[in-house]
Amino acid sequence: MNKFKINLQRLVKAPLLCGFALLNFVIGVSFFYIEQQFSYLAIGLTVISGVAFLLSFCLIMTRNFGETQSDRQATIFNPKGWKKLAIIICIIAGSLAFIVGSNYLANTSSIRWDVTQDKQHTLSENTLEYISSLTSEVQLTAFYVGLPPKYLEDLFNEYARASNGVIKTEIIDPFEKIAYAAKFGNAINGKERKVIVQSGDNRKDLDFTKAVLPEEKLTNGIAQVSRTARKAYFLAGHGEYSSSSEEYAGLSKFKQLLADNNILSESLMLGISQSIPTDCDVLIIAGPRNELTPNEETLISRYLTKGGDALFLIENTLVTTPDKPLSPQQLQQNPSLNSLLNPWGLNVQSDIVVDLTNHVGGDVGSPATKNYQQHKALTEGLDYTFYVRPRSIRILGAPSNIKHAVIASTASADNSWAETDRTLNIEFDPNIDTKGPVPFSYVVLGEKNTEIQQEHKSSDTRLIVFTDADFLTNVYIDQYSNAQMGLNLINWLVELDYQTLVNQKEIKVERLDLTSKQKRQIIVILFLLPFLLVVTGLVIWLRAKAVN
Repeated sequence: MNKFKINLQRLVKAPLLCGFALLNFVIGVSFFYIEQQFSYLAIGLTVISGVAFLLSFCLIMTRNFGETQSDRQATIFNPKGWKKLAIIICIIAGSLAFIVGSNYLANTSSIRWDVTQDKQHTLSENTLEYISSLTSEVQLTAFYVGLPPKYLEDLFNEYARASNGVIKTEIIDPFEKIAYAAKFGNAINGKERKVIVQSGDNRKDLDFTKAVLPEEKLTNGIAQVSRTARKAYFLAGHGEYSSSSEEYAGLSKFKQLLADNNILSESLMLGISQSIPTDCDVLIIAGPRNELTPNEETLISRYLTKGGDALFLIENTLVTTPDKPLSPQQLQQNPSLNSLLNPWGLNVQSDIVVDLTNHVGGDVGSPATKNYQQHKALTEGLDYTFYVRPRSIRILGAPSNIKHAVIASTASADNSWAETDRTLNIEFDPNIDTKGPVPFSYVVLGEKNTEIQQEHKSSDTRLIVFTDADFLTNVYIDQYSNAQMGLNLINWLVELDYQTLVNQKEIKVERLDLTSKQKRQIIVILFLLPFLLVVTGLVIWLRAKAVN
């Protein structure tokens, strides 16, 4: 009887010893993994725990406490004992398979769940669409002294994954790899942080020393090295908005946005050059104050007829009060350029578009709108844009090969109209005013079916007309979606298949950057948490089997 009690106590304690030994064995192996080197503590803990686990496990499985030699042999070859062992092995194998499988899927699956507030780990649809279409290899080389931030590693990994390996990435410490860094022709600077984007013979350096590297900047850099630069010309000499002016009414910010998207630009004095350059991909006429000469109109008309592309930004008609009538000279200011637009089926009116419901700055003549015609390249994803005293546009008769589509109209139907009274007497007159929604921007596509276009250019003529230039000036371009609208217009006109990106508001990156050892420690902790449950379940099951 006493011998039975002793054996029963040993049977009850053996599962505890087995579970404790197994846990210590895993901890010993974890020490090897975390430290990446051998230590006496890890070796001793692993060996002793492994031996203790095997002995206690064999004792429980054979249940040979106090049995004779013949009983022990019969127990060892008992199928029930081996069935229990097989169940245990299956449980352990299943747990390991789950852990390995979940980690494999996490690293190979394209499914992502970004729970950050600003979607910091998710590439935009524009970026994904563009980099997935790349055919030539792009190399991204980041120079970063010390441990690189985790966000940079994540960003590079996403680009490489989304491009199916077309984009190659590397992050190097120029102090550790001085000879390799010297190949890029850079002076070693511990404070400077940059990404060098290369494709073929093209190269673009992106500096992110003072701020985190945004996705838009990196994507635009890739676009600049992987596609041919386009050329835009700003017409000058008639009081147009200057592309080099940094004043409120200048277009320097717009010019810089074009340059960031690999669209180079310069001014064109057509009265001096007497021709439009052959490398002109788009002609921008930004709010001329004075009339063009007949010869200049002829040159532009011929350019359009031969398949040239252009953006017309027509400025507002001048307004006054009843006691101050406009002079003949004032009436001629801000020409409508209808002599150029009429052949393409458009006529700009001498009125002011007003919207009593949706406007900005308390000025009913500055309508804000999201009432866009559906056009993937021009208006998809845009928020509000607003315009300063635009004019209405009417459609005229045009040949069948010329197609028109509205880009933007006033948002309100009942409370907007085109006001023809230029004395600031804002009141709708159904006899002479045009009721809303009022269109003030159009896109025109002149399909190639004439002999002139066949001989001179392979593409169709593309025209975009907006009756306002102020929305792209330095003072207004950063508000709402004005900048994105302007870039979309030029992007479509130069016939690029990549939707340009505008730098969004700076996102504060709140991430925890870990060392490689800290990463391994977290992996071990995440592994041990569910493993403790497995060990506890194993001990309970073995104790139940041991006393049966």
